[in-house]
Amino acid sequence: MTDLSKLTFKIAALTAVASAALVGCGKKEEPAPAPAPAAAASAPAPKPEPLKIAFAYVGPVGDGGWTFAHDNARKALEKEFGDKIQTSFAENVPESADAERVIRDMATQGNKLIFGTTFGYMEPMLKIAPDFKDVKFEHATGFKQADNMRTYDSRTYEGAYMAGIIAGKMTKSNTLGVVASIPIPEVIRNINSFTLGAQSVNPKVKTKVVWVNGWFDPPKETEAATSLMNGGADVLFQNTDSAAVLKAAEAKGKRAFGWDSDMTAYGPKAHLASAVINWGPYYIKATKEALDGSWKGGGKVWWGVKEGAIDIVSIAEDVPADIKTKVADVKKGLADGTYVIWKGPITDNKGKVQIAKDAAADDNFLGGLNFYVKGVEGKIPGGK
Repeated sequence: MTDLSKLTFKIAALTAVASAALVGCGKKEEPAPAPAPAAAASAPAPKPEPLKIAFAYVGPVGDGGWTFAHDNARKALEKEFGDKIQTSFAENVPESADAERVIRDMATQGNKLIFGTTFGYMEPMLKIAPDFKDVKFEHATGFKQADNMRTYDSRTYEGAYMAGIIAGKMTKSNTLGVVASIPIPEVIRNINSFTLGAQSVNPKVKTKVVWVNGWFDPPKETEAATSLMNGGADVLFQNTDSAAVLKAAEAKGKRAFGWDSDMTAYGPKAHLASAVINWGPYYIKATKEALDGSWKGGGKVWWGVKEGAIDIVSIAEDVPADIKTKVADVKKGLADGTYVIWKGPITDNKGKVQIAKDAAADDNFLGGLNFYVKGVEGKIPGGK
């Protein structure tokens, strides 16, 4: 055996002896400690239930006007708040005892924010509100409130006035016609404002009115429009909810306006412009307050051009440029507060001065209007 081989053999032998000695002493490699258990994950917080919101509509959502505008705002709510809210609606709810039944049922079903979207729901909502203290009630166009009920409205008379400016220029007969719904201050205010707008560009105009005693009744609206045109009116305005008036004007070769929503498509040849309401900004505001706990009952909100709630849209191409400019100037003035529609002197159609020269009507005055301005023919149903 070589010297190198002998050395290798000795090293191997010594290694074996050392290993044996370790085993004999009970020494062995300890296993690695097990990892500490992970801390239990905290359970996720339960997702809050969506705020249930209900809308009571006086007409069908497809009326193309008033109810259509409210339902567009409901859809805007869904887009704004997503799964934080859940909306529902009931359409064609009469302004009668039926309204109380429907709205009470909405509250019973767990809706915590309820919008009643027409004047005739005021008394039913006022009756229901005390029975559901945890429900927030919102009533459109009314004037009575409660601890958990407030009112909201749009200054539709601003849209009516701007439409009047266009009508005063476009009429050839100097006779305007209005298909009116129900003789309450809101509607009287719109008739008068439309006439004042027309008189601002054409002092010769006169306005005829036919009342249909309802908000949505296309056959009656058509009949009233036809009667006005047969009586010499060549430009029609309305305070009703369907597109029937515009359609009637289209059929007779006359001109007319859309109301509440853009109605161009219903009578493109007749259509002069549409005075529209955007309820979206207010509905978003009210819902945000309901969600964050800042909602308060009582009081009234009355929004117009300034707040983005009222506009005049789709003005016809044949309306002269100077009239379009005037409408734009009035709109700008309404937005910044420099233009006042109801500024004296304003005289009623019996010759009585209702607003003195340079005086301006306040909201209390406008909220209780019960007279026709000079230039509107006839008298208000039930009036003196």
